[in-house]
Amino acid sequence: MNSKSKVYFSKKITKERMIDMYEALGIKLNGKVAVKLHSGEQGNQNYLRPEFMKDIVEYVNGTVVECNTAYDGERNTTKKHIKLMENHGWSRYFNVDILDAQGEMKLDIADGKRIHENFVGKNLADYDSLLVLSHFKGHPMGGFGGALKNISIGLASSHGKAYIHGAGNPEEIWTADHDSFLESMADAAKSIMDYEKGNIAFINVMCNMSVDCDCCAEAEDPCMADIGILSSLDPVALDQACLDLVYNSNDPGRDHLIERIESRNGVHTIEAAAELHTGVRDYELINID
Repeated sequence: MNSKSKVYFSKKITKERMIDMYEALGIKLNGKVAVKLHSGEQGNQNYLRPEFMKDIVEYVNGTVVECNTAYDGERNTTKKHIKLMENHGWSRYFNVDILDAQGEMKLDIADGKRIHENFVGKNLADYDSLLVLSHFKGHPMGGFGGALKNISIGLASSHGKAYIHGAGNPEEIWTADHDSFLESMADAAKSIMDYEKGNIAFINVMCNMSVDCDCCAEAEDPCMADIGILSSLDPVALDQACLDLVYNSNDPGRDHLIERIESRNGVHTIEAAAELHTGVRDYELINID
């Protein structure tokens, strides 16, 4: 990828507009479609609700997929995660698949910066294509969470999450060198892009933007006004466009979110992913309103 990637943007945040943003991409995800989103930790108030996601998931006839976490909470075992998916309403509307319920599979990473294998939920092999619906917001460790985080940490098995966080050493999940963790996320994202071979599309929703992730049981309330929905076939360009929209915002709350992003060197995940040729940081922003 040498030329600019196309990123589509709409200020309108509705469930119907989610379909418009997918259609703008000009791709048809074929076969059995996995829809990766965030189930939301128990107690979190900011995650995107199943009612908002309903139209787009049904539009692609998708199965909602998630993986277990590597930290204490209500999503760190399959049994608890299934119960939470029921409590949060996901199972009411959709077929739900905890991808690592039956274990994990290994994806090789060609020329990875920090890690050379990625451990993802075994059931990912059951799907032909992948739609990635990400809630763009801050993150306690990554600085921000968007498309790249959703296909790296998000699709990793419980063990795989610890492996990425620890930059190849799961026992160093919370103590590994920070930039090495960010580069490991980029490595893992590359393995997913290589695995899907173009059968993947991304939508980022910039609303309820807290400095904390949807994985936090106790998260700060949103610190800035909603911005819109963006879509792309390039997760690097997509996350870069979202960052740029935050930086270019006049909202007074942007400084709080930027402090979170910069204090965690969040942009480095994008830098590393671009260096791995997972995507490009240059993009053309196309308004579809």
